Amino acid sequence: MTYTGDVTPGGTPDVRDLDRLTITKVSVGPMDNNAYLLRCRETGEQLLIDAANEAPRLLELIGDGGLATVVTTHQHMDHWVALEEVVAKTGARPLVGAEDAEGLPIDAAPLREGDTVPVGACALEVIHLRGHTPGSIALLYRDPSGVPHLWTGDSLFPGGVGNTNQDPERFGQLLDDVENKLFDRLPDETWFYPGHGKDSTLGAERPALPQWRARGW
Repeated sequence: MTYTGDVTPGGTPDVRDLDRLTITKVSVGPMDNNAYLLRCRETGEQLLIDAANEAPRLLELIGDGGLATVVTTHQHMDHWVALEEVVAKTGARPLVGAEDAEGLPIDAAPLREGDTVPVGACALEVIHLRGHTPGSIALLYRDPSGVPHLWTGDSLFPGGVGNTNQDPERFGQLLDDVENKLFDRLPDETWFYPGHGKDSTLGAERPALPQWRARGW
């Protein structure tokens, strides 16, 4: 079946098979958070992006294949409610942006701009995006045989950047980082996966960047 990225809390996960990586997207309640399970097709190693909630459901998704790593995109609680239980049950290594490490309920190794996180034979590049939280990160997978894939947490959504609580300085930081580090570096066909809701591509959102800056959120 064709991947759409349209998932709902309690609903069926959506699965996307790339040549080297399988991506499973699931929505967990009560805040309709997206969690993403990445599996290297060569080695079977798995990585989870945002153990947001519903630990039993995430553990069922992980299955018997084990879990090597959990990356938390930022420190807001709705993105890590299930983190302690998932790590305890799987022994996975928790990772988070360095500036957000103190906001998590467990010790997590810090990630910084340009770091690489392995998923078996595949690799994710860490991109630091200031503004939504001090240590928010995105993760970039450059598919050798396809388009780039980007997990943006709550820093970029279809229709705008993440919430900066009407703080003009934080908004400016976030939009600057999103423009400079994502839109200026990556092609229009880059598919991105946000922390809530539907996916999009950079090309679909690029024309609206001036509107986002003008409206201030």
